[in-house]
Amino acid sequence: MKTYGYAAFDTTSPLAPYAFERRSLRGNDVAMEILYCGVCHSDLHTARNDWGWSYYPIVPGHEIVGRVTAVGADVSRYQVGDHVAVGCMVDSCMECDQCHRGEEQLCRQGMVGTYAGSDRISGEPTQGGYAKHLVVREEFCLRMPEGLDLERAAPLLCAGITTWSPLRHWNIGPGSRVGVIGLGGLGHMAVKLAVGLGADVTVLSRSPSKQADALELGADRLLVSSDADAMAQANNGFDLIIDTVPVKHALDPYLPLLDVDGTLVIVGQIGPMDETNTVPLLLGRRRIAGSPIGGIRETQELLDFCAKKNILPDCETIRMQDINHAFERMEKSDVRYRFVIDMASLTGHSQGA
Repeated sequence: MKTYGYAAFDTTSPLAPYAFERRSLRGNDVAMEILYCGVCHSDLHTARNDWGWSYYPIVPGHEIVGRVTAVGADVSRYQVGDHVAVGCMVDSCMECDQCHRGEEQLCRQGMVGTYAGSDRISGEPTQGGYAKHLVVREEFCLRMPEGLDLERAAPLLCAGITTWSPLRHWNIGPGSRVGVIGLGGLGHMAVKLAVGLGADVTVLSRSPSKQADALELGADRLLVSSDADAMAQANNGFDLIIDTVPVKHALDPYLPLLDVDGTLVIVGQIGPMDETNTVPLLLGRRRIAGSPIGGIRETQELLDFCAKKNILPDCETIRMQDINHAFERMEKSDVRYRFVIDMASLTGHSQGA
């Protein structure tokens, strides 16, 4: 299938038009026209090879909402015209214990990323959603619930599931006390979802300037992390803290805030962290944990929950041609809180593969 999109061609050049081919449909494949694609900070990291596993040219994008255009002979869940979604992965071994548990993101053989991965059968590099079309294995295609705004739903496929998964894993519900560090793309979804689950929610920020935003999103309060007295008064006050900060930072200020058996879960930073004092961990049986995205079953649960509760990301819709400017603004945190690309803006005048 010939298609086109925007790709990074090296670590420094702006993303540019790119024509390429998707694989032909296998029996268990779904083909779709991409309608909307969210812009994730991971897209920028990958374009610049910040994590060391990029190849070029590479098409980013793993928050994808589309319409089915064709299905393979063995597909039973979808038909042409259905609205569907794809997140951060497009395949896994489907045979290991983790896959059998519906935790494909933790596949023992490694899940296949929507981009920056290798097709399990052909070995060809996977390319993401900054494109007009996508072909994906049926099991990794998600059903879009009726009533969920297609334009705003795309960030649920990464920012949403990345924060939903720890909330579910640590059994957050009414009576739970949840802290959220950072109020960006991930953080604002953590707030909305924790509130939707009935938790008492506090946003932690270095300054009081985010208070109005935090309350507007549904949080119960803002805790200023630079205020030593306020932080001390909040000690032992949280069952779960979701840390969405995407850069290296100190964890020590937050650990005393956890109650006994409380957990601080990192969902933002990938890479080295500051040295951590273990005293608060030992004295409170507290934990530092990490969490990636969720599995397919959990992601479908998220989409259904958001449709039922009318929970959606706060988005700014852009044209595909504005992606490089969006990257610049994203680096400055100049977005509330997620960019979404309207793929109707993408035309076929693209650089040859």
